[in-house]
Amino acid sequence: MRLLWRVVSGLSLVALTAISGTGLSIAEPLLDIEHQARSAQPGEVVVIQVRPSEPVISVQAVAFGAAVRFFQDVTGGVWNGVVGIDLETRPGDHALAVRATLANGDTVRATYRLSVTPKEFPTRHLSVNPSFVNPPADVLERITREAVRQREIFQAASPERQWDGGFLRPVSGSSTSSFGRRSVYNGEPRSPHSGTDFRAGEGTPIAAPNGGTVVLAGNLYFSGNVVIIDHGWGLYSYFAHLSSIGVVEGETVKRGEQVGTVGSTGRVTGPHLHWTVRLNDARVDPLSLMALFPMDQEQ
Repeated sequence: MRLLWRVVSGLSLVALTAISGTGLSIAEPLLDIEHQARSAQPGEVVVIQVRPSEPVISVQAVAFGAAVRFFQDVTGGVWNGVVGIDLETRPGDHALAVRATLANGDTVRATYRLSVTPKEFPTRHLSVNPSFVNPPADVLERITREAVRQREIFQAASPERQWDGGFLRPVSGSSTSSFGRRSVYNGEPRSPHSGTDFRAGEGTPIAAPNGGTVVLAGNLYFSGNVVIIDHGWGLYSYFAHLSSIGVVEGETVKRGEQVGTVGSTGRVTGPHLHWTVRLNDARVDPLSLMALFPMDQEQ
């Protein structure tokens, strides 16, 4: 797999013991582990790369409390796992537990330490309809119900990886409001901006960035018309503020297929596309995902 950046952190070569039902193996395989990313900071996507010294049939890991599945690149010699560093992850060393299964069933384990460095996010001040800052009592139950449903979606990880290759920019416009900005609405602080906004006029078609299944297509109080695509393995795309929705829940989409059109529904100041990416429930920057998996990439 060809990636754009290489950053090696922590222990990159670890001597391990193979464990089997009959005791310790004589030869101790090695797992050469490193990571690639724009940076190891909150909100970034990181690819963990494992190069075993002998063939393995699977690689798994636990990172930031979530299970991470690995796939082989086109050469067959490197196993890749995609990890999200949440927007509010604390700086410092974080241990990733890696496990590889050999062809004979033995298990090889290693610990890889990922050093997360601090990142300062700017603050944005916006003026919106007061009902989107302090909602009236008669919509509070709706807001709670919608939050529960979204949480249930993002905390699930479907077993099939439906994405492959690079991630497509859903609209051609440039980003206008960056990921992670602290948000102040009508003078009152609210949750940070957990997505990236893209410049686009009302009615602009929105393309699916990669393959997946639509798990939510409807209207939410704060986000307006929304489409959520499950790409598999805990990776989700969330498009908000749409003027129209072009898919239904349960529908399978391919990269490039239209899923809706840009609008200004929900808590907004004007037409644009808001794209949130969740990776094992971590809030990560869509631009980080596209940088690590560009459109010219093969897997």
